Amino acid sequence: MTSPPALLIAADGVPDDAGAETLLDFVEHLGSRHPAIPVAAGVVGDGRWPLPAAVAELVAAGAERVAAVPLALAPDRRTEDALSAALDAVREDRPGLAVTVSGAFGPGPAVLALLERRLDEALGGGARSPRDRAGVTVLLVAPGSADPQANAEVHRAARLLWEGRGYAGVETAFVSTAAPDVPAGLDRCIRLGARRIVVLPYVLFGGGPAERARMQAEGWAAAHPGTEVRCAEVIGAADGLADLVVDRYRQAAASPVPARTGRP
Repeated sequence: MTSPPALLIAADGVPDDAGAETLLDFVEHLGSRHPAIPVAAGVVGDGRWPLPAAVAELVAAGAERVAAVPLALAPDRRTEDALSAALDAVREDRPGLAVTVSGAFGPGPAVLALLERRLDEALGGGARSPRDRAGVTVLLVAPGSADPQANAEVHRAARLLWEGRGYAGVETAFVSTAAPDVPAGLDRCIRLGARRIVVLPYVLFGGGPAERARMQAEGWAAAHPGTEVRCAEVIGAADGLADLVVDRYRQAAASPVPARTGRP
């Protein structure tokens, strides 16, 4: 029987110890849900957990094929090019190893369902109908990118999250690099009439951008005591995220030729 391809989780940088611990927890969670799939995680451009070391771990365990899944909510040119270069180097160093790769997740139904769950949790479980949600404005906060297409994907996610869910509105903000920042995004929500706002991180794991978004939102809320501001949790190592990763893994595993992630 042919063994299944190994799963290589490709993360785009682990900014701090909390982020590293969360990534390890997710790999363990994924492995427990899908024990038949060999899995390892590597970080694009990171000196502690470089991608080639993760590939070497999988090869040492007997892998002859590797399907890589980027942990990315939006396609970003810099990240895609870095991942493409890293995988090309792996193919050059290990010419007998078949390596394929999936694309970024994007705001599909699975991601939107996970975001909606975090919103309901932030609201205490009470805002589950259009009438309950009518007074709630969501500020979807992404890390921010120098790639305009990546930032545009955040706006697309906001629109899809708003459609049919009954929120008063879903606005966007960015932690850095792109505008508006979190305080400016909250100001915009107020100008649009918001009195109850949920700041929702558009990131997978905590630490780094998610923590900065929370700090900025809490600082703004302290200066605006007349507005209720709640901060939702990140998507985290939820079962739905693990299932989404495995779905993308299967797509990459079925690819007949090595796929490149970079855009022309």
